[in-house]
Amino acid sequence: MEIREIAAKDISSAVEKLFKDCNYYIGDDIIDTLITCRENEESQLAKDVLTQIIDNDKIAASEQIPMCQDTGMAVLFVEYGDRVVVDGEGFAAAVEKGVRDAYVSGYLRKSVVSDPVFDRLNTTDNTPPVIHTTIVPGDKIKITAGGKGFGSENMSSVKMLTPSAGVEGVKQFVLDAVKYAGPNPCPPIVVGVGIGGTFEKAAQLAKKATFRSIKIRNSDARYAQLEQELLDEINKMNIGPAGLGGKTTALSVNIETYPTHIAGMPVAVNICCHACRHKSVEI
Repeated sequence: MEIREIAAKDISSAVEKLFKDCNYYIGDDIIDTLITCRENEESQLAKDVLTQIIDNDKIAASEQIPMCQDTGMAVLFVEYGDRVVVDGEGFAAAVEKGVRDAYVSGYLRKSVVSDPVFDRLNTTDNTPPVIHTTIVPGDKIKITAGGKGFGSENMSSVKMLTPSAGVEGVKQFVLDAVKYAGPNPCPPIVVGVGIGGTFEKAAQLAKKATFRSIKIRNSDARYAQLEQELLDEINKMNIGPAGLGGKTTALSVNIETYPTHIAGMPVAVNICCHACRHKSVEI
């Protein structure tokens, strides 16, 4: 099979555009859902907060400025074709250059520190990014990029349930995580749930779930029903937009799954605020 060569500079340019775009332009799935939720709200205060969020997103797009001051840590999900080679500096370095260029030239806030515990010195360019790569058949690279703010990231959690916990155990863990988070993740939120795999795989699945359009339900009808049940229960909590009460605590619950060991049932919850930013490109 023929090998396709992709220039590192093309990857850098694509990544730079992805991170600028995802910080300036919220997806239509989020905007449409915010508008629908505003129409369905009974609380005038909740309506007002949702209006402010919608107006903010429109201003960000028209002015090409970040929709939130926390422009996030750069996270990428990559589907890397097995017949692709990257010339020059290589794939990882090309991605890092794209992130650096986006956050410097786009005047996006640089929020990454080089050491997590002791020095905590800002890297000044928001690198390094977090890259999740899956090798797939083909001669293309698909990159989905997002800036993950930490007001919501800090509210995430993982639990190693046993199979005996069943679906009710999964539901209770997700609901407890959202209730504990309360107003801290800037609701309305998108709740990503990862079930299966191992400890770290469940967390990765939960993050990936927040990168999925909130208008796309899980392809398995059982999990699609669970997504809706959890969304309904979360929106009965009366946390509401900005934590000020109302029917709109979450815009969506997205579940991703993976096969797991007979003795376990890992579950992770990754919460994303209403600035649920992600853009994709295929090279």
